[in-house]
Amino acid sequence: MSDKRAILSVYDKNGIVELARFLVERGYEILSTGGTARVLAEAGLPAISISGYTGAEEILGGRVKTLHPKVFGGILFNRNEWEHQRDVDLYKIGSIDLVVVNLYPFEQTVAKKDASFAEAIEQIDVGGPSMLRAAAKNHEHVLPLCDPSLYAGFMREVERGDGKISSEFRRKAAAEVFRRTAAYDAAISAYLEGSTSQTDLAPLPAALSLRWTKFQDLRYGENPQQRAGFYVEEGLPSPFHQLHGKELSYNNLLDLDAAWNVARAFHQPACAVIKHTNPCGAAVGNSAAEAITTAIQADSTSAFGGIIGVNREVDGACVEAIGNLFLEVIIAPSFSPDALDALRAKKNLRIVTASAIRSERQIRSAAGGILVQSEDEIASPEGWKVVSNRPPTDEEDRAMRFTWTICAHVKSNAIVLGRTDRTVGIGAGQMSRVDSARLAVSKSTSPTEGCAAASDAFFPFRDGLDILAAAGVTAVVQPGGSVRDDEVIAAANERDLAMIFTGERHFRH
Repeated sequence: MSDKRAILSVYDKNGIVELARFLVERGYEILSTGGTARVLAEAGLPAISISGYTGAEEILGGRVKTLHPKVFGGILFNRNEWEHQRDVDLYKIGSIDLVVVNLYPFEQTVAKKDASFAEAIEQIDVGGPSMLRAAAKNHEHVLPLCDPSLYAGFMREVERGDGKISSEFRRKAAAEVFRRTAAYDAAISAYLEGSTSQTDLAPLPAALSLRWTKFQDLRYGENPQQRAGFYVEEGLPSPFHQLHGKELSYNNLLDLDAAWNVARAFHQPACAVIKHTNPCGAAVGNSAAEAITTAIQADSTSAFGGIIGVNREVDGACVEAIGNLFLEVIIAPSFSPDALDALRAKKNLRIVTASAIRSERQIRSAAGGILVQSEDEIASPEGWKVVSNRPPTDEEDRAMRFTWTICAHVKSNAIVLGRTDRTVGIGAGQMSRVDSARLAVSKSTSPTEGCAAASDAFFPFRDGLDILAAAGVTAVVQPGGSVRDDEVIAAANERDLAMIFTGERHFRH
């Protein structure tokens, strides 16, 4: 029997075969469980099952397999304590020198909108955190590796120290364990606290533990005199992956996030062109290429130097639709090989793929603290109410649904003019709603007659509606709720406009 022993039990199998082979070559006996043991066996690497080592079979459907004195005694055994030595001799407990464990993907599971409560509960790891914490406590004798990113460093330590691990690396690995398990517990706590709500709006946790990992340093923030970095939530994969181009800047990240949020709001192929976090053009189509073409045409002047978000794979037809237009970033779920080759010829273009996993929690700094809110979701039009004398036509209804979706992603005050498949004019970020209405009309690059208009909040006076009507708008969708709603409705009826109240607003600051 070897005098060196390691437990390998990982959900994330990246690098585990290479690490196990390294250990076997250096005389380690490997103990393993379930899926990890199968992966090692397929690679031809010897491993003893935990149940074979302890003599106790897994029970409760695998919930209990490592919770055994021979496991935890071997991990917590302090080689410098004679009482510990006496106990391990008495109970025939072998020492364990290395614990390689990563945790069930609880955060990734609950990030999925369709994840059930039962699924979430089953992803709460018990044995994994317990083994890691035990090893971290006894890190002078037992090294814990809780993430594949630590494997290479461990192997370098072994080779450099002739099998010995430096105290600095041991402490670093132990600290990583407590950082990871603290974040894991905080995510579980937040989920359970939120799941107690019987309303659509779950309560926010009484205490918020934030664990974020630096993904990359940025050259600077919004301006060169500001330092900046990009961090991602602990336990979740990066929300994007850059395939080509210069490093992403602070402003690029804000804009690509805005572009992706608009594009993913639609079920059909959609494209959004973003400048300074606002859409300057957006469209849907029968294909991604058609959506790109139409979105660019909506405001081709502003599209120059913009960021494009597409909710379908970018293929060769999409590249042709983009043509010679200079873009900073294009983000999409994927890129076909031929599209990727063609786009890589644009050396200044950053090509980014988006992750399907999104955090439902939005966080911003303000007033020396942080603001936390749930993601803004657009309610179904089934709850909309026609308040004008004339109901919308089918075409107007579809145009209002489109413009309402876009309007929710425009900085307040926001007015969006559009048709069933494209924006025509966008008024964003004005101090008064009437100015947003004027701006939307002045920014239009095609006739506004017959357009629908969306307003992110109610019209406080009829003047904004009058401007839209004078431009030829025939249908308006807005939240309603103003003390002057009757006056605004009367103005719509005077102009023979169809008007809908949604009952919800979509401010964006």
